[in-house]
Amino acid sequence: MLQRWRTAPLLLVGLLSPSFTLAGPAFENTAIVRTVELGGSLVHVSTTYAVRALEPGQTVYQIALGKDEREKTSWIEAKVKGQQTSLKVEELGGDIAGHLLAVTLPKTLAVNGTINLVLETVQTHAAYPWPERAAQTDPQALKYGTDLFILSPYQTQVQRTKVKASSPTIHSYTTPENVDEFVRDGSVTKSGATITYGPYYNIDPSVNAEFVEKHQQEVVVHYNFDYPVLEVKKLQRSAEISHWGSNLNIQDNIELRNSGPALKGQFSRLEHQSQTYFHTQSAHVVTGLTQHLPPGIRNAYFYDLNGNVSTSRLRTTPSVPKNAKSNQYSVLELKPRYPILGGWNYTYTLGWDAPLEDSVSWDSKNERYIVGVPVMTLIPGAVVNEAEVKIVLPEGATDVEFLSPFPALSSSVSTHTTYLDTTGRPAITLEYKDLTDKHTGTIYVSYKVSLSAHLKKPIAVATAFFGVFAFALTARRVDLRLHKK
Repeated sequence: MLQRWRTAPLLLVGLLSPSFTLAGPAFENTAIVRTVELGGSLVHVSTTYAVRALEPGQTVYQIALGKDEREKTSWIEAKVKGQQTSLKVEELGGDIAGHLLAVTLPKTLAVNGTINLVLETVQTHAAYPWPERAAQTDPQALKYGTDLFILSPYQTQVQRTKVKASSPTIHSYTTPENVDEFVRDGSVTKSGATITYGPYYNIDPSVNAEFVEKHQQEVVVHYNFDYPVLEVKKLQRSAEISHWGSNLNIQDNIELRNSGPALKGQFSRLEHQSQTYFHTQSAHVVTGLTQHLPPGIRNAYFYDLNGNVSTSRLRTTPSVPKNAKSNQYSVLELKPRYPILGGWNYTYTLGWDAPLEDSVSWDSKNERYIVGVPVMTLIPGAVVNEAEVKIVLPEGATDVEFLSPFPALSSSVSTHTTYLDTTGRPAITLEYKDLTDKHTGTIYVSYKVSLSAHLKKPIAVATAFFGVFAFALTARRVDLRLHKK
């Protein structure tokens, strides 16, 4: 799997030209099928490549993405069709014609050897509301644009693109032009909520400026979307590990935004109550969220800028052993203090405690603790624009190592000091950008804690207690009166 941030620069065109030319005669695409699952903040794309080797000893297959498509993509994963193991994907860079990725095949292909590869990508901020403003009772419609042709450095016999919406209400879609040399029956068809572009036949290697300028074009689909378009502008997660309390505390500070069409006119509380009563709430109005939290949690809390929010509901489940396979989870139904309409924000804090034994392991060979901390708690359909995950280790932890499930923008180690600490606790801070529903992995942190470090906390508590006791004894023997009887 591979992830790339939008801030990463592209390589120079002159350095890339060898990568584009080396790919030419090694393979042939017998068929390419791309399926686009339209959404709100997230759009999932699955592309299947039916590949045939033209030369012996082939171990690397190159995949091309359009420049705009690569800029929107926050998650890339390649697999062999029908298998779950991810293949190694390496960035080769790109120019105005396209962006190349190198996929390492699981086995060497002989001449005429075949394999079916599946490229899974998730695009963020790819769809946008149209119209940009909507009244409180109006439906919500979005637009999404993508390239018509699937670029490839190899000859392609046939390719097609399927664009699937969640609703059959599709207002409009683009009809391609100047594609007669690639089609036999029709260029585009619509069936229910699915629009199919192609099939297009006998396409030459297309990762070059000539093909892009002559044939490539954008196709746009305007569709109804019956769910809120949510994004988390900023997520700050703090995870504090306590050995003495055998507890893992997780707290999230969340800046949530409804990125649907902005409200046109004034908000009507009467209209909102009427829609709620008759269950006719517009799709772009957020009245509640449902989140899946870990099993076995306790002491959960939810508050916003005005204080505690008591209208939410939490259903917990018992703890599950670390190595046991279970689909159990605690369900939290969040009810914001007010409905969140298009263009509105809502800032809140969510936290809970969990038994440390559900997350920690002991490596007896190396005498190290290993703790797993989730990167984030998924908000269905939302993209996290910026995320900061801070993991606070026990005081006295040394030889700290950590492993992120995917590359972070940056990482740092600092000292976190709180009550009854002496030297402070080591803290790891990781920063991410454009997180999707594929980024719900676990950060693993390993460290050592010596016996003397374990005793720091009780010694500090005992010292503080006896200090107060000694002060009280001394204070009782001091006479501060100005006049004595």
